[in-house]
Amino acid sequence: MPIFDIVIAVEPHLVFSKMRPSLFYVYILANEHNTVLYVGVTNDLVRRCLEHRSKKISGFTRKYNVTRLLYFEVFDQIEDAIVREKQIKGYSRVKKDSLIDTMNQERIDLFNNGVFKDPGKTK
Repeated sequence: MPIFDIVIAVEPHLVFSKMRPSLFYVYILANEHNTVLYVGVTNDLVRRCLEHRSKKISGFTRKYNVTRLLYFEVFDQIEDAIVREKQIKGYSRVKKDSLIDTMNQERIDLFNNGVFKDPGKTK
């Protein structure tokens, strides 16, 4: 199943998306130096990334300046996404890093105000 309802090529390595509301996302964010990781779940990855970046919601990500999207997975069912989120939260740091490496070895920020970078096409 495609991740995006609408995909507009902005540049060869960028896409703009309107996320489908019936999908759910498990995601990993990091701070600027990749020393702090945060695992979350949402039904709107664009909105949630913007919320983390705006720091309007108090909590872990605001306290530790965790705003960089390094990894995400897509699910059709919220129950599956929650199970996966809990599984990843239980991982060691080494295992989380290995998971991120499957999508984003260079640790580039995959999100830029509604634009998602394809980590395979950043060179």
